[in-house]
Amino acid sequence: MKEEKYDISGMHCAACSASVEKVTRKLPGVERSDVNLTTEIMTIRYDESQVTPEQIVAKVEKAGFGCTLHAEKKEPQNAEDAEEKALRRRKYELIIAAVFSVALLYVSMGQMLPFGLPSLPLPDLFSMHTHPVNFAIAQLLLTVPVLYCGRNFFISGFKALLHGNPNMDSLVAIGSACSFAYSVVMTFLISDDPHTYVHNLYYESSAVVLTLVSLGKFMESRNMQKTKGAITALMRLAPDTAILADTGREVPTESLKTGDTVLVKPGARVPADGVVARGESSVNEAMLTGESLPVEKAPGSEVIGGSVNQNGVLYVQVTRTGEDTTLARIIRFVEDAQGKKAPISKTADKVAGVFVPTVMGIALLAAVAWAVAGQPFAFVLRVFTSVLVIACPCALGLATPTAIMVGTGLGARHGILIRSGEILEITHSVDTVVLDKTGTVTKGEPAVTSVVPYQCGGDALLTAAAAVESVSAHPLAAAITAYAATQGLGELPKPESFENLSGRGLRAVLEGETVLAGNRRLLEEAGIDPTPLLAEAERLASQGQTPMFFARDGALLGLISVADGVKETSAAAIAKMKAAGIRTVLLTGDNHAAAGHIGQLVGVDEVIAEVLPEEKAGVIQKLQAQGRKVMMVGDGINDAPALTQAEVGCAIGSGSDIAIESADIVLMRDDLQDVPRALRLSALTLRDIKQNLFWAFCYNTIGIPVAAGLLYCFGGPLLSPMFAGAAMSLSSVCVVGNALRLGRADLQ
Repeated sequence: MKEEKYDISGMHCAACSASVEKVTRKLPGVERSDVNLTTEIMTIRYDESQVTPEQIVAKVEKAGFGCTLHAEKKEPQNAEDAEEKALRRRKYELIIAAVFSVALLYVSMGQMLPFGLPSLPLPDLFSMHTHPVNFAIAQLLLTVPVLYCGRNFFISGFKALLHGNPNMDSLVAIGSACSFAYSVVMTFLISDDPHTYVHNLYYESSAVVLTLVSLGKFMESRNMQKTKGAITALMRLAPDTAILADTGREVPTESLKTGDTVLVKPGARVPADGVVARGESSVNEAMLTGESLPVEKAPGSEVIGGSVNQNGVLYVQVTRTGEDTTLARIIRFVEDAQGKKAPISKTADKVAGVFVPTVMGIALLAAVAWAVAGQPFAFVLRVFTSVLVIACPCALGLATPTAIMVGTGLGARHGILIRSGEILEITHSVDTVVLDKTGTVTKGEPAVTSVVPYQCGGDALLTAAAAVESVSAHPLAAAITAYAATQGLGELPKPESFENLSGRGLRAVLEGETVLAGNRRLLEEAGIDPTPLLAEAERLASQGQTPMFFARDGALLGLISVADGVKETSAAAIAKMKAAGIRTVLLTGDNHAAAGHIGQLVGVDEVIAEVLPEEKAGVIQKLQAQGRKVMMVGDGINDAPALTQAEVGCAIGSGSDIAIESADIVLMRDDLQDVPRALRLSALTLRDIKQNLFWAFCYNTIGIPVAAGLLYCFGGPLLSPMFAGAAMSLSSVCVVGNALRLGRADLQ
């Protein structure tokens, strides 16, 4: 099976996207086809042996839409300029249409106002009573420019109608065209019977409907540009050029290769992922990780392409370029999420697929019913036009994708990357969060937790320990030397010789004296009694710590304990999840004592310890068999099967690439509090989608019967096509506006 993306042009509402899905799903070998109305991208999965890209394109084009293989936007600046240019053109056309529409309303309905028409050079020139022909022709001339400005409705609407896929533009085009055509006929008949035909002109309905719908579409498009802001902002992060350190030459960023060293000046953006070779500075990574504070960088530190160097000069050796960079992966992640549909949108899609034909049938049925009831043709036309114009599949089609686009964008700004709209919806239903211990709940690196001297000072113990451990490459040794560096001990003495003793520790000669560093067995072999510190060592070991004994010149110095420390935010994050009614489980391969101690520190509901890497997915399966919706949070390669098995796999962004690729959600920061934030983001987005769908369905359920004359049957008013057009536009604007409101939500 092959999955491809295609850019679809010519779509104007949910009925359009539903039509494209319908025709492509009928092709042999197509497993699925999803069209995102907001991004105008079709994602199709098909069997290459049964269907070709050419056949897919031909099928879509036959349905009346443009179709080209999706190309990644290498120049987002130009793409946005094109969008802004099109929006600006629509704005000018809208202003022209509005001016002529106001003038048309003034001429057609001015005499109905209490003060009548103002004094003109020829006061009666446009009077419907004294000059009915002039009155009609003036309206005709004022309507034509409005129809021209709204020509896209007619081009798109009638084209879709001819291809058998009527859309929202078809409804507006038919309604406006009927009103205009009827008015033109009345204009030619006025000279025969002025007093009868002059009251049957509906030019203002034809023009004002177009203007109001155009206003709604313009506001909708402008707001939709804002919903795409997350992708645009991310794409703008990558600088166009980079400075090569060896030559000082400025080159395009795309030409950089792995191994190149680039110069990053203060205030400049890092052109690609890399490692600092020289220099020190603080780097702002907020747009990529959501981390508000600048991160200090020194030689050996990793930097992310797109982050901003704030003060010092950095020389960065490039490690990843092009599509392999962190920024490119984030953009791909967010784009994929915005292009995939949530399950809740399927209901709206099914409705939208039959909505327009149904509305046309209702309009025709209502018109025939009123004609049979004896109403004049003008009345029947008004009902027919109002039903066509008020129906709005746009609101239905925009309800889900706009909320998903804004929700994923909000997540990206907080360093939370969601893989798909489906995951965004499923996350809300999670009731159990399984947490890997090492690197997720804990820091993932050993650190000194206790220094216990025996018959000597703490500095003496730490100096001897750090001096001998400085020659060892063991992670526990690195923890001790790193801790000693923070205690202000000054320059440490250098060991004169040292020997690694397998399974026991090491022996070194320091300032002419033998120093031992290791476990109890090492001291006992040397005839040194560790008994005074055994009880403390056993207590620390029961908490999952690793105690190491130290002796100098045959005398016990003390012990230093090392452990993988808990992250500062882990307990608070777990408390938030528990407060939300979510069960938390700590899953680890460590022994029960160590795991139990960590579990007690952070307050999880359950600890599952001594689990082999290949058994982690099985633990998830058992929880699922109990009816639980599970989120797995991990960072290592051994977590990948469990991440895939869980309903929602959540990877810590600093973890392995395999874990990230296996995950549905990626947290760019090493902060477990982003897990409850992701859960809240899902809940807020789903709430927004439900609100949008409710108002879209509610609007159409109420609006169409009113437009068909339901209120008139009980002595109420008959809806004007102008008010129908205004209401239709307002519904779409409200849906998009509600989605934009989500972008200002607080995830705390």
